[in-house]
Amino acid sequence: MNALVALCHFCELHGPRTLFCTEALHPPSPSPSSQAGAQVPGDRDGDRDGEGLTMKANSSATQKEMCEGCRSLPASHPGFVSIDDETGIRFLSHQHPRQPQLFSVVRQACVRSLSCEVCPGREGPIFFGDEQHGFVFSHTFFIKDSLARGFQRWYSIVMVAMDRIYLINSWPFLLRHLKLTIQSLQSTALKVFDNEQGVCPQRAVRMNSAFSPAVFPHQRSGNAARSLTSLTQHPNLWASLHSSFSWLLKACGSRLTEKLLEGAPTEDTLVLIERQTEQEEEMSCWEGAEGGASKTQRHLSETELAHNFLSDDTKLDELPGPKFRSLRHLRQVLGAPDFRQLAWHVLMGNQVIWRGADPVLIQSAFTVLKSLLPVGCVRSVPYSSQYEEAYKCNFLGLCPDVPIPAHVSSSEFTVLVDVTSERSCHIPAVREDDISSLYQFTITSANTQPIDRGPALLNKLEVALCNENLSVDVVSHCLLCLKEEWMNKVKVLFKFSKVDGRGREDTQKVLALLGATGPGEEDNVRLLKYWMTGLSKTYKSHLMTAVRGGERSPSQ
Repeated sequence: MNALVALCHFCELHGPRTLFCTEALHPPSPSPSSQAGAQVPGDRDGDRDGEGLTMKANSSATQKEMCEGCRSLPASHPGFVSIDDETGIRFLSHQHPRQPQLFSVVRQACVRSLSCEVCPGREGPIFFGDEQHGFVFSHTFFIKDSLARGFQRWYSIVMVAMDRIYLINSWPFLLRHLKLTIQSLQSTALKVFDNEQGVCPQRAVRMNSAFSPAVFPHQRSGNAARSLTSLTQHPNLWASLHSSFSWLLKACGSRLTEKLLEGAPTEDTLVLIERQTEQEEEMSCWEGAEGGASKTQRHLSETELAHNFLSDDTKLDELPGPKFRSLRHLRQVLGAPDFRQLAWHVLMGNQVIWRGADPVLIQSAFTVLKSLLPVGCVRSVPYSSQYEEAYKCNFLGLCPDVPIPAHVSSSEFTVLVDVTSERSCHIPAVREDDISSLYQFTITSANTQPIDRGPALLNKLEVALCNENLSVDVVSHCLLCLKEEWMNKVKVLFKFSKVDGRGREDTQKVLALLGATGPGEEDNVRLLKYWMTGLSKTYKSHLMTAVRGGERSPSQ
């Protein structure tokens, strides 16, 4: 992250001043000339000394205008340098940046953070800036001083960067870690303040002293010359701040990564982002909660971790045993009629139960079948020792001895696939991936509705699966395009029926316009309504907000 961190102070005599600044220097890109004559370790040290002299020259011009409270490091101090061995980035700290352009940017950020941009209560985080001078995250705070007016002095820590979005996204991270640094400074200074007040209470001295206009300027001059080192009595204050600021720049630059997205994100991408955010929030709540979780909670957590492990397609490929590799492979093993029946139940949102002794095989089947649905419609329990209700999962894997409740087996909204072993022992002549020779599959369902007409998506998919000239990757891309096509129809239907609240006749006209009527119309409509439940919360809230804003605009 191309940013720098600075500690600023409001001096009673000289106004806002920069006390300490840490910047990151990225290693130069290698060129043919530099590769021909590689630097030796001595050259690197020489560069470091040169940068120290540069900072010294830049800072010495303002030494005459500084009092003790405005100065951090003496003019002869070369500054602090830390090198990140992983990336080669060097973190340099001195009173002022080494480049004149950065000096102007930091100076303006310092003035605005301590005089112009003020948050309620004067202490706390604020954000300001522009494209020309950079964007600033600033946190203002007070340090106790027994000799200052009001017994406190005003400071701020600013982070300056040119990337506004990156800085805003880093707000919670910066606020959390800058608060730790500020609280450390304040607590250390408070101890010094209490000790000084115990020796000589300044409030009583000021109340009893005579006030005159001639004496007041001298009192101000005397109160302004106390450094932060004397306020905290910290012998290695600036070295400690250099470590904190250097770590902050490194951590802030590595915590977020940029990804190139081609076009607008799909609904599946939005749902995955929302789920990841929810999982991170749950993990934060668990980490923040008090220890001592019950054994039941720990057992559930371990089970969930096991399910997440089995859900990972990469880890699934590494597990031994026969597995379904694609939809075409699954269709070849089950047969065209059974595959169509199973795929129909998946697309209609019915509960699909696989019962057998091989959890890897069952999970591979779920991985293949889940590709038929949007991510938001998938709720999976890969392998369980007891039956789970349909509202919890639409993909359920069970042990071979788990009984199915009567109300489930008689329901037309459930399909059961029993996987039984075809052979008692493996014969060397049989290949491990020859699933049809190892297992027998029995599909049962109470559904009596004919499935030969629709939905249209399934008909088009089967045409692609039957075409042997199309590879598995091509069929996969074909399915992706079909899902996007029907997801767009789902969005139109959601906007028309749920948001606008149109009647049945108007909805029927929209369905005809979308191409969902005709043969298999009932299945098409059922598919659209089921997929509507998989829309992301982001899309729904955006659509509702846009519609409400449009309703208010005519009245305004």
